[in-house]
Amino acid sequence: MKKLTPLYLLGVAGLGTVLATSAIAQENKYYYWGLGGGQSHSQIDDRLTTNSLLGSSTSPGSFTNETQDTSYKLFGGYQFNRNIALEAGYFNLGKFTYSTSLPAGTLNGRYETEGINLDLVGTMPLSARWSALARIGVQYANTRDAFSGPGLPASAPTDNSQRSNNGKVGLGLQYELTPSMFLRGEAERYRVKDGLGSNGDVNVVSVSLVFPIGRSAPRPVVVAQAPYVEPVAPPPPAPIMVAPPPAPAPVAVVMPKRVQFSADSLFTFDKAVIRPDGKTALDVFAKDLQGTRYSTVSVEGNTDRLGSDAYNQKLSQERADAVKGYLIANAGIDGNKISSIGRGESNPVTKPGDCKGSNANAALIACLQPDRRVDVEVTGER
Repeated sequence: MKKLTPLYLLGVAGLGTVLATSAIAQENKYYYWGLGGGQSHSQIDDRLTTNSLLGSSTSPGSFTNETQDTSYKLFGGYQFNRNIALEAGYFNLGKFTYSTSLPAGTLNGRYETEGINLDLVGTMPLSARWSALARIGVQYANTRDAFSGPGLPASAPTDNSQRSNNGKVGLGLQYELTPSMFLRGEAERYRVKDGLGSNGDVNVVSVSLVFPIGRSAPRPVVVAQAPYVEPVAPPPPAPIMVAPPPAPAPVAVVMPKRVQFSADSLFTFDKAVIRPDGKTALDVFAKDLQGTRYSTVSVEGNTDRLGSDAYNQKLSQERADAVKGYLIANAGIDGNKISSIGRGESNPVTKPGDCKGSNANAALIACLQPDRRVDVEVTGER
């Protein structure tokens, strides 16, 4: 097999860039790095290794081997959007040993594999914090062998190494602990050489910590509305006398302001406890109100149509009450001027037919995301 040249690596990276720029979601671009470790299991055929070493096809049928060891990896990458990332790293798959009896005595073998990889990583969000991962890539690995024992022929090498290019694949799950730290669990398969020319697989099950660089929590979207000017009744006719005309009545300009917060950014899915990210977003909203003469603040909780009417009504009211309580306790808003109401699933943003189905799968939950929200409306004077 041909060696992995820098031009080949550049071609794979270019393919990943083309795929990433064609994806429909263009958000959450950031660099990241991480490290992980886990259990590796070798599926390299020790019989083929022994036959290659002896130059024979009739090696003994009895082998004692140790096919499990600890594996670790270091990696870094770039997330082009919420669905596509390009990742490069270093891996060590561990050391594996075996022993077999030959007519001349016992033959012992040991091999260790390490290398570098370049992967295209696909991500599919399952909820606000859970995502499924799938990866496919190329890897350049070096397998080092060591053989000993009285059964080793005098002409056979005692130490040997082999470098080769091969592929790798993997599946996993990712959980967002915070905006700056993820937890991954993955199962990967590496196609490697045994050091003497035969192919084999090494399977790895690992846990990793991923650290995004420069990624921040989403901010709420403020929906601006046109100002409303309250009509003023015309003044009565002035009497006929020598006197200055009456001064015009003052005009009050009422400035309604409506802010929509995604429930997924404020709360954990199906909960009414405000997340740290949500508290940050509410603090930004409260700061924008400083210096404004407002008369009322109305908080409305809304849910999607999944679940029963009674449950959704209760959840929407609890979320509205939680936002109201936080604004009173932490933002200094007068409790006499703020109200909260839960509207359940009665006021959706999505239209009938936009999101089909009734089973709460990942696709339907993602489609109904705009319906899960908390609306805050402020009425005041400029």
